[in-house]
Amino acid sequence: MDKRPHALVTGASSGIGAAIVERLLRDGWRVSGISRRPAPFDHPAFDHVSIDLSDVDGIADAVAAIAPTALVHAAGALKVGQLGALDHDAGAAMWRLHVDVAERLANALAPRLPQGGRIVFIGSRTASGAAGRGQYAATKAALVAMARSWAIELAPRGVTVNVVAPAATETPMLKDPARADVAPKLPPIGRYIRAEEVAHAVAFLLSPEAAAITGQQLVICGGSSL
Repeated sequence: MDKRPHALVTGASSGIGAAIVERLLRDGWRVSGISRRPAPFDHPAFDHVSIDLSDVDGIADAVAAIAPTALVHAAGALKVGQLGALDHDAGAAMWRLHVDVAERLANALAPRLPQGGRIVFIGSRTASGAAGRGQYAATKAALVAMARSWAIELAPRGVTVNVVAPAATETPMLKDPARADVAPKLPPIGRYIRAEEVAHAVAFLLSPEAAAITGQQLVICGGSSL
């Protein structure tokens, strides 16, 4: 019987999700990576799970045979827009991917998480609000509310639920032409956050040493919040 910890990670094909998969594999985890595109990992402990997360009704069935020790929801998308010119379909798509998917995955997997299991959502510093990103910010703020609520429910089982919330991070999303009208701000440290730095924080929250940390939002902002 394989006694290695097993993480289910969404958004595994690129960006923060891929960085998390790489870090966990290096740390000796088994990883099931969810993405539409093939994930760039040739590793015996990695299993790619091809799921279109926009098909939310199929998520529970798609993960029915998976019993991980940790869930990491890193899949994300960013659409920007000023009030008065908002794209409601874009807002609904972000809500579906960030919030509805997180809810459905947690609802399906939480009962199967073992004592001491882990749930981590990738949020955003933008959850506190940012011009041109109101719809996106709302979805990331909702993740914090859900994490805090579920942390209370799952605490008796030793299952922690937390959010890692980076500022602008060096990922393909950062270079998306669709956000050209709302350019990311360079943090005071003089560079953008690196995906591997977010992955390190996630790895810590998944570790036994983080067993007393739950219901929290860890902001990685390079001083942007100051």
